[in-house]
Amino acid sequence: MYDDILVPTDGSAGTEEALTHALDVAKQRDARVHALSVVDRRVYLSADRDQQDAILESLTADAEEATAAVRERATEAGVETTTAVRDGVPHSEILRYADEEGVDLIVIGTHGRTGRDKLVNMGSVTERVVANADQPVLVVHIGDD
Repeated sequence: MYDDILVPTDGSAGTEEALTHALDVAKQRDARVHALSVVDRRVYLSADRDQQDAILESLTADAEEATAAVRERATEAGVETTTAVRDGVPHSEILRYADEEGVDLIVIGTHGRTGRDKLVNMGSVTERVVANADQPVLVVHIGDD
């Protein structure tokens, strides 16, 4: 039923909790885990032009490090892993990747923000994924930052 499980990662400690759940499911189903990190283009495009390249380089390095950490942990757990780094708007790229790669399940963390916190953080990537995914989505509460 679940052959390919997508775990979006931003490299935060909270991703560890979502990954724990994804690895549990993957081990039960002999599934592959896909680690995806999205470089949010809105971040570097909003910077001054003379800073954009450096910011993009830094964000890309962070994304590669985040997916490598997932690969390392999955390998230790004996789970096959594929990694990818994409550039774009996070929720859109997560959904696009899931469709392109035939993902059966998305496991994603949420902070459960509400009210002002949710507005300040421009809404929830998780909320947008849940609302628009064609695949089942397992949402894991990862607490506060």
